[in-house]
Amino acid sequence: MASSVIQGFTKSLAMTVLSEIGDKTFFAAAIMAMRHPRRLVLSGCMTALIVMTALSVLVGWAAPNLISRKWAHHITTLLFLGFGLWSLWDAFHDEGESEELAEVEAKLDADFKANKKGSKDGNKDDDDVKKHNRSILLQFLSPIYLKAFSITFFGEWGDKSQLATIGLAADENPLGVVLGGILGQALCTTAAVLGGRSLASQISEKIVALSGGVLFIVFGIQSFLSTVVV
Repeated sequence: MASSVIQGFTKSLAMTVLSEIGDKTFFAAAIMAMRHPRRLVLSGCMTALIVMTALSVLVGWAAPNLISRKWAHHITTLLFLGFGLWSLWDAFHDEGESEELAEVEAKLDADFKANKKGSKDGNKDDDDVKKHNRSILLQFLSPIYLKAFSITFFGEWGDKSQLATIGLAADENPLGVVLGGILGQALCTTAAVLGGRSLASQISEKIVALSGGVLFIVFGIQSFLSTVVV
């Protein structure tokens, strides 16, 4: 039992870190943290990612109860191999990172300018944000927190990392998968908020994509060679 938890944890952690660095939500968190209080951006993004990870693991855990464990295992194997090839394909298209960053920046710039037009309301919200003694409940109702949450949650919905987490949870210990996924998301999101733009510029997107692709393929081969526990 302990070994299966550790295996699920390490697989989920490695997969999450390599999938999320340079991801669209990674850039979104980095850009938002430059314009708004970091604690609100970090808490909003992390809440969304924890909810998303928990939901994904729940779906993956329930999958073998909806379809046979044998089919769940085969689907998981195909997912890993498919995502591995997808990541390797992305690795040889260098423009992927700059296009994704430009897309996120353009969207957030449009939102930022739209918010500035309502200066009175915006200034009032900014004043509220700067009150460090506000209750935790009011912080969760902050427009910045809600924006960080919604952008991250819907940005991750249907993403490669979410589908991979579902597949991993169907084949590994769900507790290990959720703990590894949350830790991986926490590391990536914290790095994005504290210095995502500079970090992303120093890390080669091609190397990250290649590493992720190789990791997915290794998981797929391991899943293919392993026996199905019915």
